[in-house]
Amino acid sequence: MADKLAFELVSPEKLLISAQVDMVVVPGTEGDFGVLSGHAPVVSTLRPGVIDVSDDTAEARIFVRGGFAEVTPAGLTILAEDVLNLAELDTAELDQRIQNATEDVADAADDITRAVAQAVLDNLREIRATL
Repeated sequence: MADKLAFELVSPEKLLISAQVDMVVVPGTEGDFGVLSGHAPVVSTLRPGVIDVSDDTAEARIFVRGGFAEVTPAGLTILAEDVLNLAELDTAELDQRIQNATEDVADAADDITRAVAQAVLDNLREIRATL
């Protein structure tokens, strides 16, 4: 039996996952990287993307908007800015939110409002691209 990796996923609000897993694929800013038990220590910033968590019994796909990943001899800790479990996502609702955000960008009265609406739209499109 292979050694398990201690994995923790933390958002600003709370600890979301604390589990022993087989492998985690992390969306680093320099590219995706897989982490197994015994991985060399590393710290990386995260780009918007999907964390793939593999275990004997299940797999999970979790979208993160950014953050940091730290691998130590004790395991992997991810500090994420924003987290969305893709298994809980309603694609029809997401598509409607994208349409609404597109309209918000088009209807923006000034540059600041447009920039905020565009950031929301970009984030929603990043999530949709992962599906």
